[in-house]
Amino acid sequence: MEKRVENIVSLLDEKKAENIQAFNLKDKDYFVDEVIIASTLGDRHGSALLDYLKKSLKEKNEKFLHIEESDSWIVIDLGDILIHLMTPEYRSRYNLEEFLQERNIERS
Repeated sequence: MEKRVENIVSLLDEKKAENIQAFNLKDKDYFVDEVIIASTLGDRHGSALLDYLKKSLKEKNEKFLHIEESDSWIVIDLGDILIHLMTPEYRSRYNLEEFLQERNIERS
């Protein structure tokens, strides 16, 4: 699992996602084992990150169970990993980090 998370974080970093954080929620009474949150540079950047992740992760046999996409927030469900790509405004508004930090050990 750790290698998968590191790979996703690396892919996001390569494409200029900002403030990338990974949360280990295994055994924390949460519906996934890992959550990754990254800020986008804007709506188009979020869509570009999604396209890049689809291509790169499918090559590594990751299965995309569901993708929820809006202009400012994209959620990618890999089953045991959830990826949130958010504009800085949405990330600040919803402050998922605080919610997740109450339940976990932050990985990075």
